[in-house]
Parts: sequence; structure tokens; C-alpha cells
Amino acid sequence: MKRILIVLVLLCTTIAQSQSKFFEDEVAEISKKIDEITKQQKDSLKQKVKIINLKLERNEISNEMAGSLKKEASQYHANRIEELISIQEQKLQQLVQDKTNGKIASNSSDYEEDVLTIGKSTFRFKIFKNDSIRKMKRRKRRTTTQFVFALGVNNVLVNHSLESLNTSNYKFWQSHFYELGLSWKTRLSKKPSKLYFKYGLSFLWNNLRAKNNKFHVLNGNTTNLTVNPISLSESRLRHVQMTFPMYLEVDFSKNKKYSDGKIGDRTHKSFRFGLGGFLGFKLGTRQYLEYTNPTGIRVEEVQENSFNTNTLNYGLGAYFSYRGVGLYTKYDLNPLFNDTDIRNISIGVRFDLLELSL
Repeated sequence: MKRILIVLVLLCTTIAQSQSKFFEDEVAEISKKIDEITKQQKDSLKQKVKIINLKLERNEISNEMAGSLKKEASQYHANRIEELISIQEQKLQQLVQDKTNGKIASNSSDYEEDVLTIGKSTFRFKIFKNDSIRKMKRRKRRTTTQFVFALGVNNVLVNHSLESLNTSNYKFWQSHFYELGLSWKTRLSKKPSKLYFKYGLSFLWNNLRAKNNKFHVLNGNTTNLTVNPISLSESRLRHVQMTFPMYLEVDFSKNKKYSDGKIGDRTHKSFRFGLGGFLGFKLGTRQYLEYTNPTGIRVEEVQENSFNTNTLNYGLGAYFSYRGVGLYTKYDLNPLFNDTDIRNISIGVRFDLLELSL
């Protein structure tokens, strides 16, 4: 999970940095720096001249010496101004070269187009600077983007029966799931409405903690839960998935009416209901065991194996939310283990953390 968070942070940072520099802004910054250099050096020269004049008044130095010191100070600060400004001029020349080569954007137009390349894929972002144009684009938008985070309890059903939760081999409140992803939400009609198609990419961490000191044991093509002869303080099976969720969402947010009489689409301002499913695949499965061996040493054991879990995952999902927070459930239609009727079910809370306009 840490790796995924790092990738997302680096991606957001890269996008932010790609949008941060404009040619005119950089030129203005260099011009400001040159003014500061000139002012600082002149102020320093004035202070030195003031000290020299004070010494002259006190007859500590002669007129000839005072003139010589003033000339020396003046020459020194003139050279410093030339040296420091020369550095800024080199930066300006490089900036002009970068502008010519297209490495830096100009903010003279109504929008900027920034390019971000990841591997063989190239993404383009238009950043509107004129506020009125930005607002007009927001009024016409059909797609928004949300960072999704969900968490809750995780367990299994046998033969699709909810009653099987009462006899489950896994702890209900101690078995958790976590989901982190990015979703897009597109209005199905051109005009403002309540119906949307929500789709995206998510990473899921499903944990199952076994009851009664049991742990998973491979037996050929099957996986069995067996009582461990050593007392276990932890017995957890974790499988990580990459999924592509797809939902039809009804958003009851009230649309906004502008002063010109036109209607603007608004989302995530009221109750929302989504129903759909997902398709994905497992990235890996591990079993974590913790116990104290006969010599009194605490052991943390990690077993990495597929444990005969199905690679392909698909299922159903639904959520009922108010603004960015809601109740969430998902159910795998594929069996968790090969040749079984055990299927994963998750119930929890879902957060649409941030809404961005495209």
C-alpha cells in the first residue's frame, strides 16, 4: 500500500510542477531579482560612504584617504552588481532558449497546455487562467474526477448465503478491507441531469483473519483451514487486487441556475446512489502468522503463495452516499479459492475525497 501512495504522491507532484512555470512569470522574477541586487549593493555603498564621512569628520582619516576609500568602495560594489546581474542574464538567456525549444509555456493565451509523459503514455492538461473562461468551462463540464478511499469489514459467503456469516471460519470485525483508487464520473446526457456513469481504477487489500487458531494449508489444488498445533496470535490471509469498477450513479444534487438563466450541473452536494460492478485481477496473496515458539521467541512468519485463489476477479457493488461519504458494499461473484463455493464480501464506508474538474 505504501508503494501505491508514493506513486500517487509523485504523480500529483509531477503534475503540479509541470503547471508551475510560465515564461512571463519567470522573466518577471528575474527582473525583480536584478532590481533587488542593484538596490542591495547601492544601499551597502551608501552605508560605507556614511562611515567614511563620519571618520573624516572625526579627523580619523585625511581628505585624500577618504576619497580613495570611497572610490574603492564604489568600484567594489559596481563589480558586484555586474557579477550578480551577469548570473541573472545567463538565466534569462537559458529561459529564452527553453521558450524557443518549447520547454516552458507562455501565459499570454487564455489557457496553458501542459504535457506529462509516463512510459509510452502522454497526458495533456489545459489550465485556464482567465477566471470567466474557467467558470464557463465548469458550467459545461460533463466529467469530474475523484480520489476514492474505502475501508470496512471483510468476510466470505458460502453458496451466496448471508446466513453463512454466522458460521464463518473468519473473524467478522477483525477482517478488514482497504481500497484506494481514482474514478471518473461522466454525465450521460449533454444537458444537466441526475444520471452518471462512474468508472475508474482501484487497488484493494482484502484481509481474512481465521478463527479458532486455524491457518491455511495447501493440499494439492485445494486449500484447507487447519488447526495449528502452536497457539497463534495472528493468522491472516491477505490478497491484493487491481480492479476496474463501473457504476451507474444517480446524483440528487440540485443543479445551479445562473443569472443568465442557464442551468449548471452540480454534483456531490446531496445524496448519491450507485449500482454496478467491477472486473480485475489479483496481484498477490500472502499469509501472515505470528506465534511464540517453544523457546519463547516471538516469530512473525510471511508465506507468499497463491493458495489456489482465483486470479480473475469480478463482482457486484453498490454505495449510498451523502456528499463525499457513504455506505459501501461489494461482492465477488467468482469463488475465492478454486473448486469452492466461498466468495468474498466487503461492507464499509466509502470516501470520494476530492472532486476535480476536467
